[in-house]
Amino acid sequence: MDIIRVEGLAKSYDGHQVLKDLTLSIKKGECFTLLGPSGCGKTVLLRLIAGFETPDAGRILIDDQVVSDPAAGINVSPDIRGIGVVFQDYAVWPHMSVFDNVGFPLKIAKRPANELKDRVMETLELVGMANLAHRLPSELSGGQQQRVALARAIVANSSLMLLDEPLTNLDANLREEMRFEIKELQRKLNITVLYVTHDQEIALALSDRMAIMDNEGHIRQIGNPWEIFEQPVDSFVFNFMGIANFMPVRQLGESYRVGNGEQIVPWEAPQGNAANWVAGFRPSDVQLAPQGPGLRGKVKRASFLGSMIDYLIEIDGAHLRTSVETHEAMSKGLLFKEDETCAISFRDLHWFDADSLAEVKK
Repeated sequence: MDIIRVEGLAKSYDGHQVLKDLTLSIKKGECFTLLGPSGCGKTVLLRLIAGFETPDAGRILIDDQVVSDPAAGINVSPDIRGIGVVFQDYAVWPHMSVFDNVGFPLKIAKRPANELKDRVMETLELVGMANLAHRLPSELSGGQQQRVALARAIVANSSLMLLDEPLTNLDANLREEMRFEIKELQRKLNITVLYVTHDQEIALALSDRMAIMDNEGHIRQIGNPWEIFEQPVDSFVFNFMGIANFMPVRQLGESYRVGNGEQIVPWEAPQGNAANWVAGFRPSDVQLAPQGPGLRGKVKRASFLGSMIDYLIEIDGAHLRTSVETHEAMSKGLLFKEDETCAISFRDLHWFDADSLAEVKK
């Protein structure tokens, strides 16, 4: 069952179209992530769903109830949409204690004092903050302030929580810790989470499903993390989901050649009508060897990064990046110096029309 339905949504600011005819549905109980580059409209979409902004056209339904429909004059206020929201900057009130911050939504709802106290302490216990209930935000770390914001979002038993880049201001270790805590909270409470981020790693770790948005505010692909990463629908999605290599391939007679050279593609030919192709692959898809079958390439750069060695390799004018674990490189003779040649093969390839790369490289 869908808890959120967005139908034909449009929004513009000062003549600039941010969202146009956007349609999306989110299932009850799932963690759904909007992932895309900065400025693509994902935060605008979240704010429209929350009720902080009003769409120019289209409808938004929550639990089958229309909460926004400009054509019908419907715009339900945020406080009665039954949504908890967590922002990037935490938005905790500096003059209020942890207890008062978390209890504020219940206070506004005029819940009885005993009920408010019990519910706030129960929620603080859930996020591991019960022993800090009387501290001020200035006495908390960034991670602790984020837990306060999460507790405030769920204290009123909201079935839907919207999170807008909530981990951006945390250091790397705290980001990793908090993303698992958010997922665990979602499972314990059986709530729906709509998460907005530009961080691919967080999206892959948290999501049941995710939507990839492009710079024009269009949704390119919706799927589970494996589908998005392993079965991208186009070069934009493939490129956005991590370090991507694109190797040009051209047709010459009955065969395909790599780059501007004469090496024949040693794999099954791409299927389609394009005259020029690119093979897309991740650094982890590249297999190196001192010699043997595969393409011949020249090492242009070798960078020792501690546990890994990062290589930049040229194949007939095309360049690719890959890396090898240092211990593996030492044990298997894969310690290459600049200008040395090597053999290159691939675990997996994705074929794209070369024309589609023009958009990716903008």
